[in-house]
Amino acid sequence: MSVTVVIVTVLTALWVGFSGVSLLRRAAFVVEPLVSYGIPDTWWPRLAAAKLLGAAGLLVGLPVPAVGVAAAIGLVLYFVGAVITVLRARSYKTVAFPVLYLVPVVATLAVGM
Repeated sequence: MSVTVVIVTVLTALWVGFSGVSLLRRAAFVVEPLVSYGIPDTWWPRLAAAKLLGAAGLLVGLPVPAVGVAAAIGLVLYFVGAVITVLRARSYKTVAFPVLYLVPVVATLAVGM
């Protein structure tokens, strides 16, 4: 395993984990867009859990690569879904935000394989 894989994986896990914790804490910068997209607040704990479990899976993937690949694929699907949700809400000015999470996850998947 290369140093690049470890660095990219750890930074991505921290970034996605930050997003999950921010959602759990109902930070305004996370919650306000979700409300505007029409995401029910009953979904928020599950969405936060998906992010946190995905971040943990990336870290577990360092010693167990299959878990990391599965976590990265799950996170790619999660953030592609987020991009689609933003586009369906016609909030084109905020589509960059889920992309800012999608790109590092894709990079982690790419360097991990």
